[in-house]
Amino acid sequence: VQLQASGGGLVEAGGSLGLSCVVSGSRFSIDFIGWYRQAPGKERELVALISSGDSTDYADSVKGRFTISRDNTKNTAYLQMNSLKPEDTAVYYCNAKLLPNDYWGQGTLVTVSS
Repeated sequence: VQLQASGGGLVEAGGSLGLSCVVSGSRFSIDFIGWYRQAPGKERELVALISSGDSTDYADSVKGRFTISRDNTKNTAYLQMNSLKPEDTAVYYCNAKLLPNDYWGQGTLVTVSS
């Protein structure tokens, strides 16, 4: 299973950015797709998660600002990030869970300037 993340970049505080994650190589439905992030000097943290049934969960720090979604016909997950803050600056990773296995994409850097 391979994950290809894209969409990172530089944006001013208050702006928006969208990330995409294409999942390939799986014959089975992905149980969960998640977006994680890791800021310099910090541990990787869960940002948002979506299940195969489209149930979602968010870190408190992004609730109301970020939206995770998935298009199963395109094997793609999305993370729409609005009202970005400098503290959202991090490398963002997509993750796919085909239980009991975990798969990670390469990171994409999001930088929010103040």
